[in-house]
Amino acid sequence: MNRLVSFNQLWQLISALFREIIREPGVLFWGILFPILMSLGLGLAFTKKSDVIRKVAIINIPDKSPVSSDSSMINGFLQHNCEKNLSGDSTTWQWKYIIKDEKLGNSIFLFYNMKWADAVRFLKRGTINVLMLGKNDSVEYHFDPMNPDAQLTYIKLSTIVGNGTIQTVQNNSDIKPLTVTGTRYIDFLVPGLIAMGVMMSSMWGISYGIIEKRSKKLLRRLVATPMKKSHFLIALISVRITMNFIESLVLFLFALFAFKMTIQGNISALILMFLAGNIAFAGIAVLVSSHTSNTEVGNGLINFVVFPMMVLSGIFFSYQNFPAWSLPVIKNLPLTMLTDGIRSIFNEGAGYNEVALPILILIATGALFFFVGLKIFKWH
Repeated sequence: MNRLVSFNQLWQLISALFREIIREPGVLFWGILFPILMSLGLGLAFTKKSDVIRKVAIINIPDKSPVSSDSSMINGFLQHNCEKNLSGDSTTWQWKYIIKDEKLGNSIFLFYNMKWADAVRFLKRGTINVLMLGKNDSVEYHFDPMNPDAQLTYIKLSTIVGNGTIQTVQNNSDIKPLTVTGTRYIDFLVPGLIAMGVMMSSMWGISYGIIEKRSKKLLRRLVATPMKKSHFLIALISVRITMNFIESLVLFLFALFAFKMTIQGNISALILMFLAGNIAFAGIAVLVSSHTSNTEVGNGLINFVVFPMMVLSGIFFSYQNFPAWSLPVIKNLPLTMLTDGIRSIFNEGAGYNEVALPILILIATGALFFFVGLKIFKWH
C-alpha cells in the first residue's frame, strides 16, 4: 500500500511541476536560449588572442583516400622552411611553421602526419580543419568550404608551401571540398548545443527553481506534508529530463531538415548517453541548490559551475586550442564528456563500446552528487 501511495505522490508532483513550467514560456528563454547566446559571445571573445594556432594534417599513407600521396612538394617545404619536432612523440606535431605579424599576431601552423581515416576523424572533432595531399608538383587541399577558419588556413598555406617560393593559385582545381558526412561545422556545433542545453536547463531549471522556492518560503510549507525529499527532487529531475528531451529533439529535427544532418552511430547509445548527461547535471544541480536560500548566492554558484564548462568544453570551437597541460582536466569535465560522446555518435559512428566509459562516469557522478545533495538538503 505504501508503495502505491508513494508512486501516486511522485506522479502528482511530476504533473504539477510540469504544468508549472509550461505555463511560463519565459522560463525556457531565460533559462536556456539567453545563456546560449551569452555563451556564444564569450566563446567568440575567448578565441581572440595574439597567436593563432592552426593544425593541419598531411596525408602520408593513402588509407582509403581518394588519391595517392606522393608529397614531394610538401616534403620540400617542410625540410627547408619548418621547425622539426625532435621529441620523437608521434602523438604531437611533427613540423611547425610560423608566419610572424607584429600587428595582427603570429600564425602558427602545426603539421601532423596522418592516415586519411585518422585525419577525417580529427577533422570531425575540430582538432584540425585542413587536410593536405601532395601530388609531385602540386598540393591538394581538403576542407569544408563553409568553414571560414579552414578557408583562411588554406589561403595562408597556399601562399607559402613550395620550396620557399610564393605559390600563386591560378584556379580552384587544387581545392577539394570535403563531402564526408560529419565534417561540416554544423555537424560539430549541433551536438555541442544539445549537450550545453542539457547543462543549462538542468542547472537553471532545477537549481534556481529550488532556490527561488526556498527564498519565497514555499518549501517550508511542504514540510507539513507527508512528501519525501527524494520524491520532490526526483519529480523535478523527471520533468527537467522530459523538457530536455523535447528541446533537443526539436533542435535535431531543425538541423535534420535545414542542414541534412544525420546520426551515424547507434541511436540507443545516443539516448543512453543523453540520459547519463541529464543524470550527471541533475545531480550537480541538486547539490548546488541543497542549502542556500539566497537567490544572489544561488546565481553565483550556478554560474561558477556553468560558465567555465561553457568556455572550456568545446561547444563552439575545439578545446584542442587550449594549452596541452590543461587538456586532461578539460576532457574530464562532465560537459566535455557529454559533448564528446554525443559528437562521436553523431559524426563518427560510435556505439556502446566507444561511449560506455563516459556513460558510466556521468551516471556515477550524478548519483554521487544527488545523494550528497539529498543528505544536506533543507526545506528552509
